[in-house]
Amino acid sequence: MSTNPTYIAIFKRRESEARSYCRGFNTVFTEARGSEMTAHDGARYIDFLAGCSSLNYGHNDPDLKAALIDHILADGVAHGLDMHTDAKANFIAAFEQHILAPRDMPHKLMFTGPTGANAVEAAMKIARKVTGRTNIIAFTNGFHGVTQGALAATGNGYHRGGAGMALNGVTRMPYDGYFAGSTDTADFLEAMLNDRSSGLDAPAAIILETVQGEGGLNVASHSWLKRVAELAKKAGALLIIDDVQAGCGRTGTFFSFEEMGISPDIVTLAKSISGFGLPMGLVLVKPEHDVMGPAEHNGTFRGNNHAFVTARAALEKFWADDQFQKDIARRAQLVEDGLQTIADMIPGARLKGRSMMRGVDVGSGALAGNICAKAFQNGLITETSGPEAEVVKILAPLTTPDDTLKAGLQILIEATEATLNTQKFAAE
Repeated sequence: MSTNPTYIAIFKRRESEARSYCRGFNTVFTEARGSEMTAHDGARYIDFLAGCSSLNYGHNDPDLKAALIDHILADGVAHGLDMHTDAKANFIAAFEQHILAPRDMPHKLMFTGPTGANAVEAAMKIARKVTGRTNIIAFTNGFHGVTQGALAATGNGYHRGGAGMALNGVTRMPYDGYFAGSTDTADFLEAMLNDRSSGLDAPAAIILETVQGEGGLNVASHSWLKRVAELAKKAGALLIIDDVQAGCGRTGTFFSFEEMGISPDIVTLAKSISGFGLPMGLVLVKPEHDVMGPAEHNGTFRGNNHAFVTARAALEKFWADDQFQKDIARRAQLVEDGLQTIADMIPGARLKGRSMMRGVDVGSGALAGNICAKAFQNGLITETSGPEAEVVKILAPLTTPDDTLKAGLQILIEATEATLNTQKFAAE
């Protein structure tokens, strides 16, 4: 695919070296609709990245876009700090009606700064204030953000190295399946919590992702999650579920922990909660833990009314009944079938993840990277995941039409074939 050197030059000349995704997708995008993006030269790409799960309902959903345009044309409030607005009231009412009430969740809504990391920061602060403790238990390969508090709970060494200072207040424990064989890491956690000489400080909270997005699409079993929830309660610690990437339908249900028999004290949401890719961070906290004083955790942009408008529209369009959830299940099967075809090509490869948060571990970061690069050359945007970037990761919009989903998977299958053939030729 061609690139415009004039466009690209300004990024190289003026944008920080911290830029990331653009290094793998070296073109300039000008339009996006549904599950496709269009570059400046007219080249079209199927999007299996979806803003890293920030666009679960695709690009520029027409109903969400219309709601936002109507709000703007009516001079609706754009920025209101945390003042009462009709847009916020309508979102809260819709969230209560379509999400909280049907799931018997009493949680209150705390609007934080507009990122998942800020929601995590707020969740950890709440737990520490509630319990009077400082230690947070997090897990291997977890990813919770790159601001200092959230970064302490993040396992990735590369990101941790960017802190420039010691990261304290977190104890790392092994995630489900971290050890090969039949070792139950919940047993290890329980032993550490119960042994007064283990050196483990009493935790304020246990924080985890039910599916580790950046950590390699590792999936926690229902039984393990229930054990951890029970251990948290017994230890007097709050259970925080980080659903920033795995939530909003990505794992098949609105929350990733539904039907698992657990009731988190705190849930963090961001990414797709606005439904439109607009910045919005949200913490759900049980009423008895709603202890932060006025502005004790604040942020100038904790009241993104444009995000409230599109979030309400998304809830009403996709979550008023169970049809969308059924559609997700059907599309998840298509994804699984396509990824299984890829896994069958590569000795030792295996599927990872759950529902529409899926990938295939190809055993090598170099191989996974080459597959994704070849796929991009052929019109597909996708990324890698895992500690060594060894997982080819699929985060297609949940609304992707079946034909588009199949076309994108075929590009990925052909990219895998071509990459394997190239490597075989080079070896010979």
